[in-house]
Amino acid sequence: MHPRCSLIEPVGRFVFAVVIVVFAGFASTARSQSPQTRSFVLEYGLTIDAIALGDRVQLWMPLPREEDRYQVVDVLSSELPGDGMQTQEKKYGNQMIYRAWQASDERPVQAKMVYRVLRTEANVLVTTDAADSTVRESTVPPLNDQQRKLFLSANAKVPVEGLPIQWSWQSNDVIRSARSIYERVDDHVQYDKSKPGYGNGDVLWVCDSRFGNCTDFHSLFISMARASKIPARFEIGFPLPTDNATGTIGGYHCWASFYADDYGWVPVDISEADKHPELKQYYFGNLSENRVTFTIGRDIDLVPKQAAPPLNYFIYPHVEINGKPATTEQLKFQFTYKDLDSHEPH
Repeated sequence: MHPRCSLIEPVGRFVFAVVIVVFAGFASTARSQSPQTRSFVLEYGLTIDAIALGDRVQLWMPLPREEDRYQVVDVLSSELPGDGMQTQEKKYGNQMIYRAWQASDERPVQAKMVYRVLRTEANVLVTTDAADSTVRESTVPPLNDQQRKLFLSANAKVPVEGLPIQWSWQSNDVIRSARSIYERVDDHVQYDKSKPGYGNGDVLWVCDSRFGNCTDFHSLFISMARASKIPARFEIGFPLPTDNATGTIGGYHCWASFYADDYGWVPVDISEADKHPELKQYYFGNLSENRVTFTIGRDIDLVPKQAAPPLNYFIYPHVEINGKPATTEQLKFQFTYKDLDSHEPH
């Protein structure tokens, strides 16, 4: 038993808890049998300040994920400094814009991409009751050996071996096993950003602290899933507020997906479930349309490769000045949205 973590429970108590999860509360009903959609314009902007004359500046901006089957993205316009190209890293297939230039003056530099996005609700599991499963047909191809290895392997802050977790629930049913992990993480972690330390997705830290944001919830889920031989991946993008048709986006949101052969990638959003207990059943196997996906994965090397170590995750622009990462004081992000239809909040 790892002395820093209270996640482990005696075998008898843990098995009893899982039995309750599986048989007393396992049905996960989506909001609607017909997936909801949301169409909107997304502006992704950046201002770089405190640049000196002659500085060598490099900029990498992530692009919305084209392979996400729940979104269709069109570029409406772009305002980008310097010269560069669109690139793609090979590990996860994330795409990005790369630009580089030498500062000709000390004025702030702006970069902006404007997208039109059509996002569809993900209803992968309409119910998860083994006796009455209604599943939307998956168009995701089977994982090849390389992909399966990737999504079963550890990341720098997401260990797979030597975890402070002991599994007493053994099941050949991936959905039931993943659901037990979902419940356990939600029981253990509280959504709380009032204290420092959250947001790094450090599994041992969140196991100790028992609080955090979406990054921390889903890193723990991924670690536990991979330790149970269930492929799982980290996904990150932006949330769309539901109370207004236009406005600013304060920051990123992330979630996780696990892979089941009969279903494809199955999403979970445990931090949203923790904030909205009435939607806890829904967020196992389903995602609302109020988001956009940008990248997947952790420990990311950009293309061309950045001077900094691999990125913990890639959602905000990465900027290096003279071969060193720009400071947070030098960067100002601007993310806004505007609905293109009469979207009704759910």
